[in-house]
Amino acid sequence: MKAENVFRVMALGDIVGDAGRKLLQTKLIHLQRKYLPDLVVVNGENAAHGFGITKKIAEEFLNWGIDVITSGNHIWQKKEIFDFIEEMPQLIRPLNYPPGTPGNGFYRLQKKDMDVVVVNIMGRIYMEPIDCPFRAMDELLKQLEGENVLVLVDFHAEATSEKQLMGWYLDGRVHALWGTHTHIPTADERILPKKTAYITDIGMCGAVYSVIGMNVSESQRRVIQHLPVRFSPATEGELELQGILIDFDKKSKKPLLIQRIVERMEG
Repeated sequence: MKAENVFRVMALGDIVGDAGRKLLQTKLIHLQRKYLPDLVVVNGENAAHGFGITKKIAEEFLNWGIDVITSGNHIWQKKEIFDFIEEMPQLIRPLNYPPGTPGNGFYRLQKKDMDVVVVNIMGRIYMEPIDCPFRAMDELLKQLEGENVLVLVDFHAEATSEKQLMGWYLDGRVHALWGTHTHIPTADERILPKKTAYITDIGMCGAVYSVIGMNVSESQRRVIQHLPVRFSPATEGELELQGILIDFDKKSKKPLLIQRIVERMEG
């Protein structure tokens, strides 16, 4: 059940390869009926065999009922991305790439009479060099100053400390911030003192018997034997969908609830 005064957001963790896409396609209608989300966001940067996203996959996600597709450091893995990212505003890349980078770092849309801005930023600790995500958010929020919009942020970052720091930095300035990239869900969902919903990482959608979604034996050979084995997504056994629900008061836009969700199915 959902109260009339609630605007509900469902965000799902990184979709990893064929297994993650199969899981999403199978479970999405069930999740929509069960939770009645008004807005659905997924991270799609691992959707194409674990690295990047193709136009076909992005179009499938949108056709299935996904509203916004966020990404991260693997956004450019499939070279065809440069041919369509400008034509598909619902697919966003990290905001803090340098000026002139193709695509957009946020997407603004109207859903159920709510004006929403979904933002994608990327961390710098243990990640590739990139512009400062803190300053990038400052600049965007300055542009949005005075506008009555719901601001949601996917922070794609490796370090827990950097994600927590961003949570405190944006507390009271955005309405929700969730982390992606590690593929491991954290148990620290909370509403911060100035009313920003926060969680360090929402996890992934992919194979349970894996190393963050990738084949176990290949991962072992690469790490233990130091062989140049190419990672590929795990496909066998149980699959798990991980994500969050956040309820907002439609009038004040303040978060009322943030909770983790998990769904499993056989591969």
